[in-house]
Amino acid sequence: MKKISYFLLICLFVQCQSKPKEEKAVVKKTNTAATTMVSSKIATLSLTEANRLAALPLHCMQEEYPNKLNQTIGSKEDLQSPKALHPAFYGCFDWHSSVHGHWSLITLLKQFPNLENSDEIREKLAQNISKENIATEILYFKGKYNKSFERTYGWAWLLKLAEELHTWDDPLARTLEVNLQPMTDIIVQGYLDFLPKLNYPIRVGEHTNTAFGLTFAYDYAKTVGNTTLKSVITQRAKDFYLNDQNCPITWEPSGFDFLSPCLEEADIMRRILPKEEFKTWLHTFLPQLADKDFQLAQGKVSDRTDGKLVHLDGVNFSRAWCLYGIVNQFPEYAHLKNIANQHINYSLPSIVDDNYEGTHWLGSFAIYALNTAADVQMD
Repeated sequence: MKKISYFLLICLFVQCQSKPKEEKAVVKKTNTAATTMVSSKIATLSLTEANRLAALPLHCMQEEYPNKLNQTIGSKEDLQSPKALHPAFYGCFDWHSSVHGHWSLITLLKQFPNLENSDEIREKLAQNISKENIATEILYFKGKYNKSFERTYGWAWLLKLAEELHTWDDPLARTLEVNLQPMTDIIVQGYLDFLPKLNYPIRVGEHTNTAFGLTFAYDYAKTVGNTTLKSVITQRAKDFYLNDQNCPITWEPSGFDFLSPCLEEADIMRRILPKEEFKTWLHTFLPQLADKDFQLAQGKVSDRTDGKLVHLDGVNFSRAWCLYGIVNQFPEYAHLKNIANQHINYSLPSIVDDNYEGTHWLGSFAIYALNTAADVQMD
């Protein structure tokens, strides 16, 4: 019985890899009905929406519990409170959510100087991202058992935070950027040490997805002019993904995904390849995207009080920003804009509430998706 099951699984895999036209037809058939009830109107990041989304990280950035440390214990001395271990990024349930919660507040302040509670936001940012707090954070990363802590998801968000500070023309930004810089340098070095040793990309739809980790790090390297990091990421992305074909997007999403393995891969390749080369690569990798009738069902969330199941709201936002990125550079893919809109509109109304399982992190995903949507508001 096991041999037959394995044989059927292999046959199914080969079929998906070798018959992209049949896969495209399945996408249309299985996904069209699921998207018809969701608005295709593009969502915008208005001041009202910004105030609602800012309230989420503002509420939790100094809320210590509940907390998930993801810690390896080396001795009893390691058993300390979240705030003692991570005085800068101890709130919002876990380290990476705290980091991108800080990013959320900074990017919203940049876009909306008249944001509600802006004085409180500035005060808490200054309190958390202090020189002393970052020094303690660095001690944790230098610990014997913490070399791979938050690799590479939290690393990526730390560099996105650093990039946002770097591009914010504000005296507070200069102070915070200087305070954060020693931690930023450690994360950059972490990438430079780790990427040459990674023989195979990680293609899951959760934190360890390699493509996502490369994408935000690439953005940082490009923005600050770090040619060494940019070059390493470019080469490793080509090593990992250049020869990929017929990504089985109909297998997505998995039950806990908040990232699309296929679209995140396209997102990094769009950055590193010349435009014409990327178009050729994308036609081989996801040929169905060129079909004007292509549809992609949103990830459906059955229980937003479940910290894992609510991940699927995240996959909707991350899919949206990947699709918007393609539309922004390639007008022939403009039909994908409506799919991205539908994904945002399905999940956006559900994250501004008292459901801590999702709100401690989903606001950041919504903001990043809305920011990319702002670049492609075209009819």
